[in-house]
Amino acid sequence: MATVFKRGGTNNRGGRYYVSYFDHNGARQTRSARTSDKSAADRIAAKLEGDAALRREGVIDPHLEGISLEAKRTVASHLDDYKAKLSAAQCHPRHIQNTETCINAIAKAGGFQVVSDIAADAVNRFARDLREKDLAGRTIHAYLTAIKSFTKWLATNHKLPRDPLASVKKPNPQADIRRKRRMLLLDEWQWLRNATAAGPERLEVPAQERVFLYALAIQTGLRSSELRTLTPGRLFLNQVQPFVTCEAGSTKNRKNARQYIQADLAKELQAFLKTKPASGPILRMPHVTDVARMLRGDLAAAREAWLKQAGKDKTELAKRIATDFLCVKNHDGEVLDFHSLRHTCGAWLAMAGAHPKAVQAIMRHSTIVLTMDTYGHLFPGQEAETISRLPAMMVTKPSSIGFGKRFSVRK
Repeated sequence: MATVFKRGGTNNRGGRYYVSYFDHNGARQTRSARTSDKSAADRIAAKLEGDAALRREGVIDPHLEGISLEAKRTVASHLDDYKAKLSAAQCHPRHIQNTETCINAIAKAGGFQVVSDIAADAVNRFARDLREKDLAGRTIHAYLTAIKSFTKWLATNHKLPRDPLASVKKPNPQADIRRKRRMLLLDEWQWLRNATAAGPERLEVPAQERVFLYALAIQTGLRSSELRTLTPGRLFLNQVQPFVTCEAGSTKNRKNARQYIQADLAKELQAFLKTKPASGPILRMPHVTDVARMLRGDLAAAREAWLKQAGKDKTELAKRIATDFLCVKNHDGEVLDFHSLRHTCGAWLAMAGAHPKAVQAIMRHSTIVLTMDTYGHLFPGQEAETISRLPAMMVTKPSSIGFGKRFSVRK
């Protein structure tokens, strides 16, 4: 039986009434009626007691009722919980921030106040508007990935009865890449290394440190943010096969990384480290927004030196000027920035004939599909050699290729 009372007794004039009742699990619950009117409080008590009885009889499903209550919560409140989930999964803070930005942008455009407002039609209109603004497919893909992951989490965790965006299709991010990176050619690296070593300090980074920075980026495939964390204690240069390590907290996939380097680079680094403090980063790097500018300055110096090598031969000079050798952007529109050095690592490995699984491990790709999508065209092809077998197979007797007994003709 539900009871109605005031805290502090009946002398608490003007105070709100409280209701005490047993829920469908038999547990006593106390809830404020949020009213100072006794008759209104009695009606609320009767409603709570009646609903508890309906739940006990199975007329009201407590599970569905809980989902209904969750669906009425605001997008912002659920987004706070979702961010906590991403943080617990050790997602990178920048990824969490970008995800929040994308979800908030779609919610604002669609007028989503509570999560039950989220609708596929509004999200599709948002994607269409982005396309009409000529945004790249990769950008649209990022927005839709963020909101679809959010609604899938809502449905999986019983905050929505179903995923409202299950029918929303994401564009292929590879179909419309606006910023295609190119690899550094081997000959370009030779000129870049020599010009950088002979060049001045750039953005407060000495020439020799820039050479080591570029070499480490190419040999390890480490990203700019990961290279910043390298300290003497992370370099194991006396090993039979020298390597450097990065802690999970500084890597994109939040996993520890061990990246091997060549012995000659390890030897040069050993001599270099004798001039550095025992703690702190081994390399000075400019602000994250200036790293590409630093590399492009060295590229320009290298191209100038390469053009100057033509001397007074005007024909040769004109020929060199017409090429994209050591240019930031090549004739195919592919650009060279600092992240291109990581791309160079994977590309050179592929062209050298490394096994795709080995390239995947070194590049720390989540799937072999990503590795093959990025570098598959660079692996030494076996197609021509395989196709060349066809004539021999077609003229060889069936028994010689193992089909004789199965397909023999009865005389």
